[in-house]
Amino acid sequence: MTRLGDDPDVEALAAARREEAMATNQRRLLVLAGDRDAGIDAAFDAVRGADVPDDEVTFVTAREGFRFHRVEPKRASSLLGTTRTLVVLDAHEEFSANALGRVAGAVDGGGLLVLLTPSLDEWAVRRDSFDERLAVPPFSIGDVTGRFRGRLVSTLRDHPGVALVDLDSGTVERDGAYRQGISFDAAPPRVPREKDRRFPRRAYEDCLTADQSDALAALEALSEPGTAVVVEADRGRGKSSAAGLAAGSLAAEGKDVVVTAPGKRNAAEVFARAERLLSELGALREGGADDFDILSERGGRVRYVPPTEAGDAAADADALVVDEAAALPVRLLESFLAAPAVAFCTTVRGYEGAGRGFAVRFRDRLDDADREVTDARLDDPIRYAAGDPVESWTFRALLLDARPPVDQLVTDATPESTSYRALSPDDLLADEHLLREAFGLLVLAHYRTEPDDLARLLDAPNLTLRALTHEGRVVSVALLAREGGLDADTRQHMYDGGRIRGNMLPDVFTSQLRDEDAGVPVGYRVMRIATHHAVRSSGLGSRLLSEIRDEFADDADYLGVGFGATPELLSFWRDNGYGTVHLSTTRNDTSGEYSALMMHPLSPAGRDLRDRHAAWFRGRVSDVLGDALSDLDADVARAALAAVDTAAEPDLSEYEWRVIVGASYGPGLYTTAPGAFRRLGLAHLTNPERASLTPREERLLVRKVLQTRPWSVVADELDFHSTAGAMRALGDAYEPLVDEYGTDAAHEERERFR
Repeated sequence: MTRLGDDPDVEALAAARREEAMATNQRRLLVLAGDRDAGIDAAFDAVRGADVPDDEVTFVTAREGFRFHRVEPKRASSLLGTTRTLVVLDAHEEFSANALGRVAGAVDGGGLLVLLTPSLDEWAVRRDSFDERLAVPPFSIGDVTGRFRGRLVSTLRDHPGVALVDLDSGTVERDGAYRQGISFDAAPPRVPREKDRRFPRRAYEDCLTADQSDALAALEALSEPGTAVVVEADRGRGKSSAAGLAAGSLAAEGKDVVVTAPGKRNAAEVFARAERLLSELGALREGGADDFDILSERGGRVRYVPPTEAGDAAADADALVVDEAAALPVRLLESFLAAPAVAFCTTVRGYEGAGRGFAVRFRDRLDDADREVTDARLDDPIRYAAGDPVESWTFRALLLDARPPVDQLVTDATPESTSYRALSPDDLLADEHLLREAFGLLVLAHYRTEPDDLARLLDAPNLTLRALTHEGRVVSVALLAREGGLDADTRQHMYDGGRIRGNMLPDVFTSQLRDEDAGVPVGYRVMRIATHHAVRSSGLGSRLLSEIRDEFADDADYLGVGFGATPELLSFWRDNGYGTVHLSTTRNDTSGEYSALMMHPLSPAGRDLRDRHAAWFRGRVSDVLGDALSDLDADVARAALAAVDTAAEPDLSEYEWRVIVGASYGPGLYTTAPGAFRRLGLAHLTNPERASLTPREERLLVRKVLQTRPWSVVADELDFHSTAGAMRALGDAYEPLVDEYGTDAAHEERERFR
């Protein structure tokens, strides 16, 4: 067998594609398929043929011993915000869709992406560490399919600008020559006249395209309070650089600028550009805490704050810059409106988050926030020229540009006009439009959807997809994960603290809530549910859940769901028959929300599981609200408790009733027996229809009685004029509870004060 890795033809092929890439300022993809050792040898030849300096080359591989910069595949995210002339991605081990997207984005214009793969004819049937992660119990790796890689291979074999070498046969399957793409220089940046700009001239001179200078001009609005700027772009268009130039310009004026992003590394480019601008202006002052804390000579500052803290920090600053805004949940985005001025910069198509999702989920709330909103969009690529085939290939292969149907095609959809159907992976592979519509809705459904989710959708044996279609168009989808049905050894492993992938509810019930039998029943967890934005709030989501309930009634023990708890979501799931069984006691690091678990039983076994966890939750929740959940939003607590399927009973002694009656109808005090008030308050909140309390009164029960917040804090939060007023309101709130729940003796006591 000829080892083409030793053949100078690889050098020649790499040289030709590199010359073409430099001539067009685009990028090219070279695939070296076959034996791994031969592939690594061939990659060295490709580096030599492309004539790339060693310090501009990165190998992304689990192998060691290279003279080049090397990154572990699981650390591929470290390449975000960097540019390399040639990147080699070893797909033989620890390959993932996420790593591919991150690596491809790091290649600069004029550069090469070199992909080392197994034989393309065999790749789809090979199994690796990523497949092992998809084989969640009770499934084994033999149950995992290779559809994602099969689809990936088909794109490699027919996409323009992809050179393909079969190392095993020693042949060039495709030479990848491609000069038909659009390739032109973007319009040069524009520098506004001095009287028309507020930011320094140097900031505009540092822009690379007219798009970028226009975005910088839009960001000048941050100089004034009561403003918001939305900057959208595909990757590689310079939005983060524009944000950094704006932050540096504001700091040069002496302003305090808070920057936030899903992680520090996401904001690296913002800080790099801000620091360079301040240095060029002679305004950079030493003394910042680190590279993410920059000071200016006029007292200005640019500092990174994590998303969960950024809203509070920005309230006392002059401006907030949010990079990769689409990768953050709406609840956090809303908290950022506490800033005097705020910029939301977001990727339109990319694994960081979907800009369209940001627009659909948050833009209407921004428009209602009584702010002057300025929009900017960057279309011209900066790191490579338009028409780049590597960009179009990654969009296609990873569905970064997946979109639901256009609005006009689905606006007439109603629950009655739609059809329910299972969308199998084979169905999706057979119909690219169906795949794009379904996956596009899933992207909009959740701020954390990523390319790996496409691989999971196509290959994971525990996942299944259901949809509603209107005239053949997907209008609502639900991604379900099969859970439970675990053997005794697996359940014991969980009980002893072992983590089991893909079984969220059984894992929490077993490891945290100490129920070793929780993994016996079989359930389906709704991982994602999404309805087309043009027909939201029209009952389609509820119709879809109803169909799922009917379909799985005889095949599973329960349906479940876990999500970041908000009042709206808790009420939606309650209205669809799901009951609260758990609230997490720690906030999610990214969303800042506490998670809720809810269940809908389908069988006696599922009902037993739901009933015991609902009872355990009801029994412990008042203690937890007074401890770990003392900062839980009162409306979240109200909605979670209202969705508990079995209501609490107060079970008070005659003496405790006298205390409560005395505090509500007479001169008594709540502080005499807080536990009695807690049990009666919990009884109401788990069955709020029995007695009529206002939302404010229920919030008072939560904040003071269950969460034991200080009177001064409660009075201020609920807008009482004084603590005495809040105390009187609490007594008044318990009057209808005495009337509804009180014993005969309690009612007799009540009559003494009437």
